[in-house]
Amino acid sequence: METRALGKTGIHVSELCFGVLPMGPSQFNLPSQEGGELIARAIEEGITFFDTAQTYKTYEHLRAGLTIAGDKGKSVAIATKSAASEYEPMKEAVEEARKALGRDVIDVFHLHAARVGPEVFTERAGALECLVDMKAKGIIRAVGVATHSVTVARAVRERPEIDVLFPIINIRGLGILHGTRDEMAFAIARAAHTGKGVYTMKALGGGNLLSDREGAFSYVRDLPGVTSVAVGMVYPEELEMNLALFRGHPVSEELMAKTLRPKRLTIQAFCIGCGTCVDICPNYAMEIVDGKARNNKDACILCGYCAPVCPMFAIRIV
Repeated sequence: METRALGKTGIHVSELCFGVLPMGPSQFNLPSQEGGELIARAIEEGITFFDTAQTYKTYEHLRAGLTIAGDKGKSVAIATKSAASEYEPMKEAVEEARKALGRDVIDVFHLHAARVGPEVFTERAGALECLVDMKAKGIIRAVGVATHSVTVARAVRERPEIDVLFPIINIRGLGILHGTRDEMAFAIARAAHTGKGVYTMKALGGGNLLSDREGAFSYVRDLPGVTSVAVGMVYPEELEMNLALFRGHPVSEELMAKTLRPKRLTIQAFCIGCGTCVDICPNYAMEIVDGKARNNKDACILCGYCAPVCPMFAIRIV
């Protein structure tokens, strides 16, 4: 597995980044030990970069994987995120990650700002200040922003305190806000040109682009400035397939068929129509109709952000 420098951070990462979101309660809800075994297998295969978040509830899965992997687990890079907007809550989020992962230092810590525009840097100034302070103290190695917004990706190049950009991009432009696919690609290239580390999310559009995985991956991997591509994985077959594709190895039709598992979002009848899912959805794919939440499948990229905030636990992605 090829390893590359993530901008000027001094962090080196594998081109294939393991996205841990789907293992958590918002999607497949794997037991932490089962998820950890797959993570450890990925480390054995040369994956050295893992992406998670405070809201994903997957720190236990990662810690289990790092423990199983032993010495090899100590050398992997971990990126996480928090939606905290003020200094103290962000400090608590950093400490939570350190304790839960069993790590003194977190490699990349992002402002988790999927649907927010460039106002994120002023509205969450306290949280950003905290991350900058944590970096100065050696508690985190790099400060980042995770975004679906073209305008945020553009703004990053003018923000010296931001080391890493984690944007959404895919061949069909699914889920991109405040601009087009090509505008996002240009913003990525310009950010990387100024020394920002860039890795990307949703190359497969939340599973909507599974019919041409090779084409979808090739598009993102070939974009100027992209160092690594985060891909969510839950099953051993998915890991096997993604490793083969990123290594340029042929993938059998049988393996392709085994990994063709489109996800779907379900809303249970006991939904109370509170609108919390509408407020958080980065793609404006949720609405309230006749007192119940309804999902717009054409706009949804199955990111899973809605499920953990539902007070009734009425939303699942499976």
